[in-house]
Amino acid sequence: MDSDGSKGNNTNHLISEVTQMTLHEKILSHIKGKDMAGLKNLIASTEELEFLDAFYDLSPEEQVIAFRLLAKDKALLIFEELDTDEQQNLLHSFTDQRAIELVNEMAPDDRVKLLEEMPAVVAKKLIGSLSSEERQVTNALMGYQPETAGRIMTPEYISLRREMTADEALAKVRTQAKDKETIYTLFVTDNSKKLEGVLTLKELLTADGDTKIDDIMSKKAVKVSTDTDQEAVARTLQELDLLAIPVVDKEERLVGIVTIDDAIDVLEEEYTEDIFDQAGLADITGNESDRSEILINGSMWKIWKVRLPFLIITLAGGLIAASIMGGFEEALETITAVAFFIPLIMDMGGSVGTQSSTLFARAVVLGHIQPKKFAKHFLKEIGIGLSMGILIGAAAGIIAAFWRGAPAVLGVAVGLAVIVTTTLASLLGFLIPYVLIKFNVDQTAGSAPIITSIKDIAGLLIYFLFVSIFLGNLM
Repeated sequence: MDSDGSKGNNTNHLISEVTQMTLHEKILSHIKGKDMAGLKNLIASTEELEFLDAFYDLSPEEQVIAFRLLAKDKALLIFEELDTDEQQNLLHSFTDQRAIELVNEMAPDDRVKLLEEMPAVVAKKLIGSLSSEERQVTNALMGYQPETAGRIMTPEYISLRREMTADEALAKVRTQAKDKETIYTLFVTDNSKKLEGVLTLKELLTADGDTKIDDIMSKKAVKVSTDTDQEAVARTLQELDLLAIPVVDKEERLVGIVTIDDAIDVLEEEYTEDIFDQAGLADITGNESDRSEILINGSMWKIWKVRLPFLIITLAGGLIAASIMGGFEEALETITAVAFFIPLIMDMGGSVGTQSSTLFARAVVLGHIQPKKFAKHFLKEIGIGLSMGILIGAAAGIIAAFWRGAPAVLGVAVGLAVIVTTTLASLLGFLIPYVLIKFNVDQTAGSAPIITSIKDIAGLLIYFLFVSIFLGNLM
């Protein structure tokens, strides 16, 4: 009896553990167990937003596996909600035909947003593979200026005629609803597509069947033109609590609508730019271009003003480093092998620091690193520096341990010094350029000298500290 009770408790405990697992953990469990059938059933029973949250936490390889198991309609919904980086990663993992199908089925405005971020050759290939109708719509949207209403609008809306009855209008809504981006706001046009009014689906549903659209529509529709700035459009939607706003051309013809989801995306982008501005990262591409022009084509005096201050920092750092070595002169005279590995530690830290700072600068200019995610990238870079330090430090430590005539424990000191110095250099490689950019200082000219000075001073202190700890009794 007790045995059965114990088994029952264990079973209940296991069921409870499975129930308490997050969706992300459940997906990983199925993938690791190669249970594709179970994973497919799990994904099918999961709401889109819940799946999307878990999806972002998966590795690129895991994302591909999970996405391929989505039903076609659900896959399109998820794909349109992903960031353009994730969209491109997924497209690269598909066959050409599957990628073409997915892009062809996207909403026109979402498709344009994706194509804008892709290499020109790839974008041109995808546009050429679209159906004639979708290609025409896509080219029309891409013909408008970037960051305007015309570029972010969708032509997928429902238009009615003012002479229609409510019943006739509802019949048209039912027929077209599946293929339109929104049906909650309806637009009234004349035969030449000129905007005449707007009404909500609620107003249409609550009207008597024989009521004319002309009697229930609002004739003072808020509208924007195709060249209206996208932020102004988004602000209008936000301030007036609209679900969609009509976009007209110069002849006042309705050519598309901007929906609230697009407005939210625009406001998020603008908010990110504001954060960049507060962090001293706004308009970084323009600033870097201006500074590059000065450093290449500017007068001697202007070049000196930018570069000399940082070289003076390097000079000061070198003098401090020399004084540190002078303080350990006795150790260097007693165990000459200690001096052999100073260049190795200094150079290794310098190489890693240069790598990290170059990667950071390029990633910021290309938009791959955003201020709100800096901590995530910063911690990842420290982890990378530590992992590389362990690998290189182990190799250097083994070599030092068997160096001709050197004490074996020198290998421990060298190995640990390389690990710590490499990790520190990775940290500085991201942190120093970030701080310089934040204070609007030229990070191109300033990063390397500052990183070198700090790294040299700290590297020597770290190395001699470990030498003192492990070889102190020999000095």
